[in-house]
Amino acid sequence: MSGADVLTFGCRLNLHESEAIAAQTRHLDDVVIVNTCAVTASAERQARQAVRRAHRERPDARIVVTGCAAQVAPEKWLALPGVSRIVGNVEKTKAAIWKADALDAPPRPVPDIMTAPVPATPVVETGGHVRALLQVQQGCDHRCTFCIIPFGRGPSRSVGVADVVGRARVLVEAGHREIVLTGVDIASWGQDLDGRPTLGVLCRAVLDGVPDLARLRLSSLDPAAFDEELWRVLAEEPRFAPHLHLSLQAANDLVLKRMKRRHSRAQAGALIERARSLRPELGVGADLIAGFPTETDEQAQDTLDFVRDHRIAYLHVFPYSERPGTPAARMPAVPNALRQQRAAALREAGLANRTLFWQGLVDQGLIGGTLDVLMEGPERGHSAQFAAIRLTGTRAQRGERLIVRAVALDPDAVVARMT
Repeated sequence: MSGADVLTFGCRLNLHESEAIAAQTRHLDDVVIVNTCAVTASAERQARQAVRRAHRERPDARIVVTGCAAQVAPEKWLALPGVSRIVGNVEKTKAAIWKADALDAPPRPVPDIMTAPVPATPVVETGGHVRALLQVQQGCDHRCTFCIIPFGRGPSRSVGVADVVGRARVLVEAGHREIVLTGVDIASWGQDLDGRPTLGVLCRAVLDGVPDLARLRLSSLDPAAFDEELWRVLAEEPRFAPHLHLSLQAANDLVLKRMKRRHSRAQAGALIERARSLRPELGVGADLIAGFPTETDEQAQDTLDFVRDHRIAYLHVFPYSERPGTPAARMPAVPNALRQQRAAALREAGLANRTLFWQGLVDQGLIGGTLDVLMEGPERGHSAQFAAIRLTGTRAQRGERLIVRAVALDPDAVVARMT
């Protein structure tokens, strides 16, 4: 048997969970599993197209749909041709649900995500990757007006410190050099645990408890929940990557208020500059929504100016997508064409910032500055700042940690040489 085919849409957490599903379904053949996303209408449409294509090309295959979109509206996905079962987010990483006899049993209702306990995703030792994702949190207690994800993931639940450290140790022993802590809202990690520890406490525990870990990185982070211990970790721990990706969404205060976000424009800007004062080499990224309902040209310009002023180099930009049942879907809409235009302007600014940021790494290299790079192949890797690196003049082993000098700039990478 070759194992089930797992098709993934959406976030890093979905990708992580798909890796666990793939590991648990190696015994299955002629099964297609579609792990859906509910963040945007486009993501749902792509997943529906994948289901229809799988049924058309493999009419005898069993198609199982899981993920956030399936959790929110299971009956809609079960009605698609060829779909034999819906697996909820509560169940999808449990090995028992993927046993052949369980898949052959009659379909059963999807468990209520709001009340059922959600287990942590099993540790997946992906031998082909230097970087490993490690789920530390699940769900979200906030209700941003544009977001359907709390109804697909349920309330916030945290994995305990000892469990996270143990899982990280297993990943490092399996050969992973970098770990990315991930979840739905990792800034809320610990708020449901005894003593309400913070994300900074968890990062310190992982770094202290797994001394052979070369690098620790965070996935997308809410700017409103940056705790003081996390500031100390950023300042003091060289193995903590100088790279922050912020769940910013907008940079106009009225739009942020209508989104029901918990930070202001000024607070986000102050966070970025404080982080840069501690780690001047810092790489900064952000998630942004273009064309949120009621957003005016002036408000969109505020966000664009913020991206330029604070030199945000790595952008994930999403044109606003109506999610039925959310408050924002009832607000006056911005025309789709204008959403796309604003998204394009943000992406262009992000690419310009990335070029400037990478050029700065080259300028530092030319005067003797170095970069800490984990190689993901003979010539390709990423620096601690998450800059894509192309090694020239020599070849490296996958997983090798190198100190290099940046010497030139390619369109898609920083060119570097061994020191």
